This record gives sequence, C-alpha cells and structure tokens, in this order.
Amino acid sequence: MKAAVVTDFNRPLEIQDRVIPLPAAHQVLVRMEASGLCHTDIHAAAGDWPVRPVPPFVPGHEGIGIVEDKGEGTGHIHVGDRVAIAWLAEACGHCDHCVSGWETLCEQQRNSGYSVDGCFSEYAVAHGDYVVRVPGVINPLDAAPLTCAGVTTYKAVKVSGAGPGKRALISGIGGLGHLALQYARIAGAETVAVDVTDDKLRLAHELGADHVIDARTQDVARQVRALGGADVAISLAVSNASLRAAYDALRRHGTLVLVALPADASLELPVFEHVLDGKTVTGSIVGTRQDLAEVFRLHRLGRTRVIREQRRLKQVNESIEDILAGRVAGRLVFDFR
Repeated sequence: MKAAVVTDFNRPLEIQDRVIPLPAAHQVLVRMEASGLCHTDIHAAAGDWPVRPVPPFVPGHEGIGIVEDKGEGTGHIHVGDRVAIAWLAEACGHCDHCVSGWETLCEQQRNSGYSVDGCFSEYAVAHGDYVVRVPGVINPLDAAPLTCAGVTTYKAVKVSGAGPGKRALISGIGGLGHLALQYARIAGAETVAVDVTDDKLRLAHELGADHVIDARTQDVARQVRALGGADVAISLAVSNASLRAAYDALRRHGTLVLVALPADASLELPVFEHVLDGKTVTGSIVGTRQDLAEVFRLHRLGRTRVIREQRRLKQVNESIEDILAGRVAGRLVFDFR
C-alpha cells in the first residue's frame, strides 16, 4: 500500500510502499476511501507541540473507509461497514473521564496519526470500539472533514452554551470555522463571523452569518460590543491577536472557547476585568464517539454543508503548503477511490 510518512520533522512527507497491516484482536482493517488534512496533522509533521510523535509515523485522523478484515472481539463491527477513524484512536475505558462521557480527556488515550499510525495511507488498522459507523448516504469526502473539523466544532458549540437568544462569535471561517458557524446557527444563536481573507468572508455570507467582520480593517471587539457583545466566542483562528480580540468581544458573563492550537500561542487575561465581568475561558478538545454520531446524523438530515476540495495523496506536501499560505477556504480531503 501507499502511505505518506513523516520520517523527520524537518523534511517533507515521503510517499512510501508499506505492507498492508493485519488487524490484531479488537482491531479492524479499513480500506481508505477518503482522509481529511487537518492543521493538527501539520503540527504533528513539524513536531510543533510539547509532546511530540515519534518518526517514522503516518499522520491522519479524518479517515473514512470500508472494513475489509477484523480481529477477534469486534462482533459489533462487520466486514463491509463504512467507518470513521477519528483523533481518539482508543482510551482506557474505565477512568472517571471515560465512564462519565469525557473519554477525550482520558490520560491513557492514544491518538490516530500521532501516537499510532493514522489515515494517510491506502489501508489503516484501528480499534474496533473507537471507529464510528458512517451512514451510507453520506459522501465519504464529506464524512472525512466531519470526523474532526465537524465533531470538534460541534462539541465546542455544545460546550459554549450557544442557543436561542445568544450571540455567538466564530473567529476564523476556514476548515473548522465554516462548520462551527453552521452548528451555531443550528443551535439557534445569532452569529458573528470573523476572518481576514476575502474568500472566507464571502463564505460566511453564503452560509448565513448574521454579521460578518473583516478583522483586517475593523476592530473586532468594538464591532461586536456595538452589537451588544458576544455571549460566546469560538476561537478557531491561529493568532494571539485573534484570541485576545475574541475575549475582548465578550459581554459580561460571556464564555470564550479555545479550540485552535497554534504553536507558542498565549492569552494574557486582565484579572480585574475578568472577575468583575464574570467571564469564562475554557478549552474544548474534539468530541466523543456519540458526538460524532450526532454530527453524521445532522449531515444526513441535510443540516450541514461541507466546503472541501479533493486531492490525491501524492499531493500531500503541496496541500500542506496551500493550507499554511491560506489558499484553502474549507477543508482538503485526500481521495483514495
């Protein structure tokens, strides 16, 4: 099989020929149909974060494919099922986080494309308990971005408390933000979209944002406060300035949800204002298997639209360059079909 492999943090990914892996007990072998390219994959390939993956490894955690083989102990998953391989490759299943519906916080978790080989390959093995079935009516090229970008922003909107009567600021309308905007609208919130590129600002208008702010020419916090302030802000843009602008846009008792993980990012908070205004700053990391099932259900019902562009795996390094240069409005998806 062909696989895109990180051999060194300072080198482009290599397309290598690898032996198709065999599924062990509790594992499934998945023939990949599609795999999305997430900014996390770029951070992994560059070794940007404090806990680094160990080369050589295969990135990718937005994988969609067909189960072709399985090991013992996977009776609930069948050969021929279409499944999603997400960021949470597996968790311990018995800690307080796992048993209380917060498996994504398990300290023993392993992650696809980071601590175990991921989906930038023609075949991948995954833990049968942690793959999620994909409804057959969903295009695999849509399902791939939903497996991370979708479930991550869906969970962030849930965590934020966005709903009817609330004003939600979506900071960054890209691969994640265009979905966050839709989930905030589904929740019933008044939406404010912020970005710095013309195509993404146009996309925000197309997707029905109630207000659109160009952060290149407008003071984001001032504009949002003129509307009455944001009850919630979902931070998806990768700059310290965008983090602070989202925080400053909050009204009293507002909540900032941090999602994006730019390297060396920081947010300095004014303690006096923070306490007097009763603001909340929280983090949100991906979503659970149940969250992903709900994301697929919403898409099956026609409630969401995935903006994506398909590529071939051999274009992986070019695709990374395009994302870093801001040339991609939505999500890039590798098509293996």
